[in-house]
Order: sequence, then structure tokens, then C-alpha cells
Amino acid sequence: MEIRIFDVAHGFCAFVAADNRNTMLIDCGHNDETSFYPAEYLLGRRCSGIESFFSLNYDEDHLSGLPRLREVADRIPIQVFYRNKSVTSDRIRTLKWGQGPLGPGIRALLQMAETYTAAVTSPPEYQNLEFALFHNNYPDFTDTNNLSLVLFLHYPNFSIVFPGDLEGAGWRRLLQQASFRQHLVRANIFVASHHGRESGYAKETFEICKPDVIVISDEAKQYETQETAYANHARGIRWNQTQSRKVLTTRKDGMITINAEIGKGCFISAARG
Repeated sequence: MEIRIFDVAHGFCAFVAADNRNTMLIDCGHNDETSFYPAEYLLGRRCSGIESFFSLNYDEDHLSGLPRLREVADRIPIQVFYRNKSVTSDRIRTLKWGQGPLGPGIRALLQMAETYTAAVTSPPEYQNLEFALFHNNYPDFTDTNNLSLVLFLHYPNFSIVFPGDLEGAGWRRLLQQASFRQHLVRANIFVASHHGRESGYAKETFEICKPDVIVISDEAKQYETQETAYANHARGIRWNQTQSRKVLTTRKDGMITINAEIGKGCFISAARG
């Protein structure tokens, strides 16, 4: 199994290939500076389709690469689309128009939301991989960050949580659910919410989750929480044979890759370019 968390500057995008080669795409940000687009990566990998696309957050930085992916939908079709459906298409428009004109990523997402309307009765199979989804509901929250979709992936060697741009209040609401806490306690790789921003940091989360390492997707360090506060909650992993790292960032490390094989452990590496 493989997970790649791409360097998409201030945004998010990750790719997952299960042991049976069925795939997931988690958000669809891109990087202007490096000209990285998920569509080009998938075409270069000769990916014939995405079994599941997860939209974690209704913000442009999580969706800016989606229009290009939709342009090649004949070559890379998306089978199943997961999102927080408590927020209707009309409500997304209303929420986003309050912040200015709709970006191309949001428009592409709205087209998908209005196309992928059937219930998922036969979800794709992911060999040895379990996933679970949680979200707060509209109108309990009326901001896109706290309406983020939270995705857990569990593999025999490790578990990882992708919380979108969830903020403190949203974390605290979800933590009230026993099932959410049961998944969270298993996560030993923690992707920092809201790009490691202070608003996404909730200390209560780490009373339950004791990760080995924190991963942050962002282009610039703005708050101490982006490294210092999160590092206080991580056990640390062996890095480059001699170092111990508690926080990995796409800003510093580039694309972060997690490879795992049953019986052979979990290996994390990073590369630029």
C-alpha cells in the first residue's frame, strides 16, 4: 500500500493505492510554483481511474486542481465521490459567495455534487485497508472549515487521519462521539488540520491520539503550532538513519510518501521535485 501527500503549497492533495491497486484521491490542490497538478501525476502514473475521491474541505486551496482532473475524466474517471452531504450545493454557493466570486475548483466541485447524487450501495474494495468518515452537520456549523470531512485510513501496520481544515470547535464536537474517539485512538500518523494553523489545533485531540509523527501540508510557517505545539504530542520516528523527526512538512520535505506492506512495517520518506 502507498500514500503520497503532495507538495501543493497552501493546499492539500493526497493519493492512495491499496494492495489491490484500487485508488483514492484525497482533495485536489495544485502547486503554481512547481506546476504540479494531480491530473498530470495520475496520467504519468498511467492511472486508469480513481475509485474514490474524497473532498475534505469546500475551499479553493483543496480543489484548485480539480478542473484539470475533470478535463481528463474520460481517461481518469472518478467512480465514487465522498463529501459532507449535510451541505447542499445551493448552501455551498451561498457560503462561498459570501467570501467572493466562486473559484474554478469550487465550480468543478459543484458540478460533481450535482452529478454524483446516487447513494453508494457498492463501495470500491480496498484490500487490507479500512476507511471511516465523520463530519459535523450544517446548520450546527455554518463555516466550511468546521464542516470538513474527516477521513481515517486503517492498515494493519499503521493508521492515519486526514481532518481537512477542521478547527477547534469542530474537533470538540466530533470528540463527543464514541465511534470517532475509537478511530482517533488508532491513528499513529496525524495530518495536521488547517495546514497546521493555530485555529486547527485542539489540544483535547491529543488526550486521545498519541501519534508517532505529525504531517503538515503548507507553503510557509506562520504559527508556532505548525511545528512546536504539534511536536509536543508526537513520539517521533527514525529519519535518515540518524535523526528523529516528530513533524514532517511539505514546505521543508516536499512530497511525503508512506509505504506499507503486511509483515514488513511502515516506511516514510520524502522527496522534492
